[in-house]
Amino acid sequence: MVLRLQRPEKTSRTSSKPPATDRKEQREHSKPGGAKSGHEGHSRVVSDDPDAVVEHRSEACACCGASLHAALPAEVVSVAEPIELPAVAPIVTQHQRLAVRCPRCGERVVAPVPEAARGTPFGPRLHAVATYLKTFQALSYERL
Repeated sequence: MVLRLQRPEKTSRTSSKPPATDRKEQREHSKPGGAKSGHEGHSRVVSDDPDAVVEHRSEACACCGASLHAALPAEVVSVAEPIELPAVAPIVTQHQRLAVRCPRCGERVVAPVPEAARGTPFGPRLHAVATYLKTFQALSYERL
């Protein structure tokens, strides 16, 4: 028992203990984390031209319950701007070949197949996305 009390405490340097279990000797004397006093904070710049503005106004006083109608002057206290990407929607262009009956001879004349209607129905941007997903994101052809 006496020998056990005289032994130095085990640390990661003197045993197989992981370093995370060591006591931090100077924790009480260390400086606090976070921003230093006097440091100027950083934030994202508020948009000059938002797509939509939604005003949030209280309808009643939290103290007395009186109605706070919309004609009362108000001031902006804070601004939050969640940013979202627009929904991606495919652009489908339909090429229609028309047939017209000749008024003179009665022959049915069909328009030739346009160049845009030949080959694959998918455009170059869609091909680029599919190539990216297959090559760099390793998606299978089945999932594509």
